[in-house]
Amino acid sequence: MQSVYELARNIQLLIFDVDGVLTDGSLYLGDDGQEYKAFNSLDGHGIKMLRKSGVEIAIITGRTSNVVVHRAKNLGIPHLYQGVEDKLTAFQHLTEALNIRHEACAFMGDDVVDLPAMRRCGLALTVPRAPALVRQHAHYVTQYEGGKGAAREICELIMQAQGTFNTQMAAYLA
Repeated sequence: MQSVYELARNIQLLIFDVDGVLTDGSLYLGDDGQEYKAFNSLDGHGIKMLRKSGVEIAIITGRTSNVVVHRAKNLGIPHLYQGVEDKLTAFQHLTEALNIRHEACAFMGDDVVDLPAMRRCGLALTVPRAPALVRQHAHYVTQYEGGKGAAREICELIMQAQGTFNTQMAAYLA
């Protein structure tokens, strides 16, 4: 079986779910129906550094929320699919549009609705609180929880595997 670093070496596209991956999974709903989510700034900076290193970033999420549009824009994530019931179809559409092989994609999800895409991609990723079935089908389970550094951990793992981590860190160590 290939190591996670071997699989990560060839990743050209990293796709994130939102709730439970980029957030801790909590949904805050106001009396006016507005939805609020808490995102981690370390995760955000990891995503920006990974983008700078040449990896495409996308979001495929089952919910629809304006705050996710704002977060994607803030991080420069150009590929955003919201309100998606069939994540595999969205995954296939995205990979075709970008002309990227499934094996060159990583998908980070946390629930059974993510499994079809996770099972089709080259690097399946999840978080510690994911159901056992999801963890069983992941190539890698993060040490950090969703919304609390898990995305940053994956971004750094991919950069290390691809030899771009030190380049991204050089600006901060000068």
